[in-house]
Amino acid sequence: MCGIIGYLGDKQATPILMESLKRLEYRGYDSAGVAVMETDIHSTLTKSERKVDDLIAKLSQNMPKGTLGIGHTRWATHGRPTIVNAHPHSDCYARIMVVHNGIIENFKELKEELEAKGHEFTSETDSEVIPHLVEDLYQGDLLSAVRQALQKIKGAYAMALYSHDDPELLIGARLNAPLVVGMGEGEWFIASDITAIIPYTKRVLILGEGEIVAISPVGPQVTTLDGVAVEPRVISVDWDVTQAQKGGFDHFMRKEIHETPEAAANVLRGRIQDNGEVTFNEFTATEEQLGRIRNVKLLGMGTSLHAAMIGEYVIEDWAGIPSKAEDASEFRYRRPMVAEDTLAVVVTQSGETADTIMGMRQALDRGALTVAITNVVGSTAARDAHGVIYLQAGPEIGVASTKTFVSHAISHYLLAIRLAASRNRLSPERLEDLVAALRGLPEGIRAVLAMEERIKELAQRYSKYRNFMFTGRGINYPIALEGALKLKEISYLHAEGTSGGELKHGPIALLDQNFPVVAICTNSLTREKMISNVHEMAARDAPVLALVTAGDSSADAVAADVLVMPAADEAAGALLNTVALQLFAYHVAVALGTNVDQPRNLAKSVTVE
Repeated sequence: MCGIIGYLGDKQATPILMESLKRLEYRGYDSAGVAVMETDIHSTLTKSERKVDDLIAKLSQNMPKGTLGIGHTRWATHGRPTIVNAHPHSDCYARIMVVHNGIIENFKELKEELEAKGHEFTSETDSEVIPHLVEDLYQGDLLSAVRQALQKIKGAYAMALYSHDDPELLIGARLNAPLVVGMGEGEWFIASDITAIIPYTKRVLILGEGEIVAISPVGPQVTTLDGVAVEPRVISVDWDVTQAQKGGFDHFMRKEIHETPEAAANVLRGRIQDNGEVTFNEFTATEEQLGRIRNVKLLGMGTSLHAAMIGEYVIEDWAGIPSKAEDASEFRYRRPMVAEDTLAVVVTQSGETADTIMGMRQALDRGALTVAITNVVGSTAARDAHGVIYLQAGPEIGVASTKTFVSHAISHYLLAIRLAASRNRLSPERLEDLVAALRGLPEGIRAVLAMEERIKELAQRYSKYRNFMFTGRGINYPIALEGALKLKEISYLHAEGTSGGELKHGPIALLDQNFPVVAICTNSLTREKMISNVHEMAARDAPVLALVTAGDSSADAVAADVLVMPAADEAAGALLNTVALQLFAYHVAVALGTNVDQPRNLAKSVTVE
């Protein structure tokens, strides 16, 4: 969730650090800072307890000169967002500079030991332990001291570090938090996110768990914490820098919603053969392996959990395998029924979500077959699972997931078809219908985007309310949950989701003329039940905004407003409903003047528990 950038090369570091921190703003943060080595004995340390623009203004007044530096955007975990708590942090003599993402679980014990030796701390953060620990262990070999320090640390870290005792060395390390190395011509970058470095290089070295990289003017060397050499894993990234810019839209979120048709096409591309067979290049489980599967666990958090619920629905319906979507943060503290006949599906946009990664490892320890559905090549989930289904959605800058949610859902559809094929569960006719529905999704989503002015009009009208209920049934129940989540995330309004059947078992007590309901009534096996729910809501004077399929007039006389959706198969229609609700949430938030791309208290990638 915090952002890291480090630079070593033949150019001035400060402008590169400033530009990269701007690109990392989407991750969510509350303070920022940079350290640049100007001479062998002096670094300039500049911090801000506000936004990166404030930091840039400070730097512009007195631009540090040097070709080695590190920068950071912090999302507070230990200590308030203040200048003192902002990164980078240093040792007692300001010779060792460190930026760190993650949480050091044993920092109190380490801090007490170091203070007993005379070390003086200035911040409330756990991160400040790192430079002091390295200082304490340093005996002439910086890399050795860093290795020893990290072996003492418990928790999660991605870090970049330099020291005046070795002025041509930039060190990075990671454990349970993302970190990559960008490889340019005579220059190198350390970053928490590929987005920070794509303007400078497309060659990226993926750092593995518990690995450390030492970058000098001759290039990077990767080792384990024990000093064992590791063969560098270098990939080429095909993202264009323009993908990480707004492209003429007012907000990244709206831009990314409008990128959904392309994202849908990308996740389908090359995975459905002419005969309807689904194949995954990175998940090559055999028919024998898939045939052993007796239950499926789908692990996710937030939006990814809602996508997992969609997976639960279609895997049971199409493949006939008992499935359960699980809150990963609860799963990791239970003794779930997971064994060698379990398929664990790990759902995480970043591939680094802490609770989800821990749940995956629990499943791995119990012998489950695992597959990660993620957007980030080389992420922890992608590396550690037995297979991976990449979303191929490109960078998503807005904190609230939009196009990646749709890509997640489509990935589940493809996985369900693959599992169904291993059991001969789908008739040729049904398979043909499903494939046609999936292939028609990009065009269907474009049709919803063409409705944006109507959705904007509704959103502006409904923005006067402060409470919302979202409701749906079947596969549209998680869509209702996701619609409510999007609205609360970016507008800060109270919104909750419920199934249509659950409505009368408590939630209906909330409804009155000031508590509108967004009801998903599009074509499905439960459409008539949902229309009955609409009557029940209207009888309590609640304004109802009903999503209905073109040609259906059954809600016209009772709903306050009707949004007519394109006709589609139930599974495909659920994703069209999603895009409509994303646009609805977006325009409500814009009407209220909130910070759509960087909603308060949230971060893009939650890499700590």
